[in-house]
Amino acid sequence: MLDPRTPLLSVDNLQAWYGESHILHGVAFDVFPGEVVTLLGRNGAGKTTTLKSVMGIVGRRTGSVRFENDEMIGRASNQIARAGIALCPEERGIFASLNVEENLLLPPQVRPGGLSLDQIFELFPNLRERLGSSQGTKLSGGEQQMLAIGRILRTGARLLLLDEPTEGLAPVIIQQIGKTIRTLKQQGFTILLVEQNFRFASTVADRYYVMEHGKVVHRFANSELNANLDKLHELLGV
Repeated sequence: MLDPRTPLLSVDNLQAWYGESHILHGVAFDVFPGEVVTLLGRNGAGKTTTLKSVMGIVGRRTGSVRFENDEMIGRASNQIARAGIALCPEERGIFASLNVEENLLLPPQVRPGGLSLDQIFELFPNLRERLGSSQGTKLSGGEQQMLAIGRILRTGARLLLLDEPTEGLAPVIIQQIGKTIRTLKQQGFTILLVEQNFRFASTVADRYYVMEHGKVVHRFANSELNANLDKLHELLGV
């Protein structure tokens, strides 16, 4: 088992490109076992590209991405997934032609420890009600987000990358997503979260990294939140 004082994920001097566009410029941060770490920043700051770079699904990347002390730079995205990292993308990626159960069962279990369907339904009771009767894209936005998160929980991944999980959702669903993230943390999952809704992030995050122009420009713990509000107003306009 990894020492809790050793980062589960350690990113250093991460550079990333889409074609000729240089998006990330030396991003560096750590995520320790059992943490919820949030990447903050305005649109276009490089937050989503950072998640995709960790997963190896950008055009080109250099630097270092170490997961459980193993280097992920140079590995294909399917190898990274099998190492135990899972991405829940902003667009959710629900298969329209499949129902809820089929969407949940589609990803393979890549490591031991994935949640069973019953465990997923304990987190998201709404999905049980829609199990065999609803195609993925006929679900509400909140139900689609629950399905997208539930799907990666089956894989056995221990590091979850969540990209804007509350975007466009009703307040009651946002509260449920927050409760789920806190429950997953209690169950031993580690979460790297990209979130525009800072007020939501403040209810789940242990630490924050603020990004601007493809770099990390500020970092602080949740316990230091009040002392950093003026800086956040400056960087985020919150």
